[in-house]
Amino acid sequence: MAYWQWGDPAAAHVVVCVHGLSRQGRDFDVLAQALLTRAGRPCRVVCPDVVGRGQSDWLKDPSGYQIPNYAGDMVALLGQMHGQAPITTLDWVGTSMGGLIGIAVAGTPQLPLPAPVRHLVLNDVGPAVEWSALQRIGMYLGKTGHFASVQEAADAMLAISASFGPHTPAQWLALSRAMVKPSPQGGFELHYDPAIAEPFRQLTEQDAQQGEAALWHLYDGLTARVLVLRGADSDLLSTATAQAMLTRGPKASCVEFAGVGHAPTLIAEDQVNTVASFLLATES
Repeated sequence: MAYWQWGDPAAAHVVVCVHGLSRQGRDFDVLAQALLTRAGRPCRVVCPDVVGRGQSDWLKDPSGYQIPNYAGDMVALLGQMHGQAPITTLDWVGTSMGGLIGIAVAGTPQLPLPAPVRHLVLNDVGPAVEWSALQRIGMYLGKTGHFASVQEAADAMLAISASFGPHTPAQWLALSRAMVKPSPQGGFELHYDPAIAEPFRQLTEQDAQQGEAALWHLYDGLTARVLVLRGADSDLLSTATAQAMLTRGPKASCVEFAGVGHAPTLIAEDQVNTVASFLLATES
């Protein structure tokens, strides 16, 4: 599993940032740089490419593309990093799938973490995920395409990612560069293994409901301080689920962003400020 590391490689404070289902770790470039600028003390920001995405290897068996396996990979990564330089403060930012991995890592008792997760940011995701949103995502997941240029790929991604909210052309192109790789046929294709869609397509609504019950159990056991970010127009994290997250378990706080659906990209200044203020707060 590849990862991108920002900041002081010996810093005891580590912020792990984990991307969404079909994304990759460079999504957090802007946030990582902002955190380092504002931290006021040494900090490591670590942004993995979840297996099957970005620079990470692809699995021979696609059935391994599942949240529990991803969580295990993150525990192994943290163990390796802790061996390189001790981790005493651990925070987590997870967008969509990355948030579900965060709930699994922070909420599963007795995992061999170097430190308990202190602050957990759940970016437009919660234990209950709307089935209609999963159906929407399934319509494009696994279609890695073929593009003559990075700009053409960026334009195609924008067409299915309007819910990410407003971005300047330069911001969107920067977000898109790491989303493509050279194609063997020439030109470009999306970065990820198309087979990540196989377990996703096998998911039934009943499976999703069973997973929801398990995730609520993990969420209710969280000891981290939790911040929920929600795109006000999100079709994946409902208002009802977000409200339930404020009263259950860790009793999260919530910030909504107008004009954004699923999911905020953490590039806009108000989004970056919200996350940085929460993560860099001195109280545990």
